[in-house]
Amino acid sequence: MEFKILKRSKKSKARLGLLKTPHGEVETPAMVPVATQGTVKTLTSEEVAKAGTQLLIANTFHLHLKPGEELVKEMGGLHKFMNWKHPLMTDSGGFQVFSLGFGREHGMGKILKAKSDTKIVEGQQPKLLRITDDGVQFTSPLDGRKIFLNPERSIKIQEALGADIIFAFDECTSPVANHEYTKKSLERTHRWALESLRAKKNKKQALYGIVQGGKFKDLRQESAKFIGSLPFEGFGIGGSFSGTDGNKAMTDMLRWTFEELPENKPRHLLGIGYLEDIKNVIRAGVDTFDCIVPTRYARHGTAFIHSPARGLVRDRFAGGKLDISKSVYLKDKKPLDPKCDCEVCANYSRSYIAHLFKAKEVTALRHLTYHNIYFFNNFVAKIREEIKKGKI
Repeated sequence: MEFKILKRSKKSKARLGLLKTPHGEVETPAMVPVATQGTVKTLTSEEVAKAGTQLLIANTFHLHLKPGEELVKEMGGLHKFMNWKHPLMTDSGGFQVFSLGFGREHGMGKILKAKSDTKIVEGQQPKLLRITDDGVQFTSPLDGRKIFLNPERSIKIQEALGADIIFAFDECTSPVANHEYTKKSLERTHRWALESLRAKKNKKQALYGIVQGGKFKDLRQESAKFIGSLPFEGFGIGGSFSGTDGNKAMTDMLRWTFEELPENKPRHLLGIGYLEDIKNVIRAGVDTFDCIVPTRYARHGTAFIHSPARGLVRDRFAGGKLDISKSVYLKDKKPLDPKCDCEVCANYSRSYIAHLFKAKEVTALRHLTYHNIYFFNNFVAKIREEIKKGKI
């Protein structure tokens, strides 16, 4: 893999780059849709590419559960298995340490949206899995069997899957973990980073190290210095933080991190991508970021549009949301977004898609997902143009 910075903004930390992989190039900054089980839900791989997607990320833990990495390898690797002819990432399974552990136990995501009295202290273990210095013991959400993941196992699974970019095994901590818990977790994640480097054998794959440290400045800086000193080919920015302070918490975290990381290597922000966050993280210096927002919202009947829906604040992200489940759209002849030139907006009315959604036809989810991914990709492409022109 090669990464070249083509332009640095004079107004922010934003940069234009070109990421070269064995399966093609990625113009950065770029959004990375999530193909959890080897697919972006409701779309074919060809449709995902047609919607402007350059790079996908698949889920190591879930592909290990089914169909298993050995079967994927036997079928020629994940690219061939899912007929994706473009660059591909796989995560390490580290996010599932949080999502299937404290995240599920406390009913919260990696970004804390509201104040919480819940605290996780040093030595505390989640009820649904066990974290040790050697690795993590999961209970399969499918059949209850025990699954053990450690750096060596995670890397072997990812090598069998065959993505262009893979990640070191880590622990994604909860946003309510205290400083002492986060520090101990960070020490373990740093040991696992070294073990991940030792375990990697496939020289065609690029291995990214992951910076953790939660919401704590000293730990973020410590992690960025340590991970940045290791021979990783790129860096993932992981973990959680409090979002109750708005965008400032995220931009502060990114600033602390990027001040300590090597300038010339790509930076991937893991699991962040609300539309209102995108410009801010790109201004902070993020090159790629993965998010489930366009696909998850589509499956719940929401299309992102240029013209804000009633009650939405326009200047948050220069767009709005349209809830196609509302009966008012059954008589609406307009496309989902009159300002969008995707194939869905060019050929189908709100009325038709509202009918499909109310009739519980899966085609409605296809149309909404395609439009949303196109909308997000186009949104980021315009940001690339703004960086090129010196506007950001």
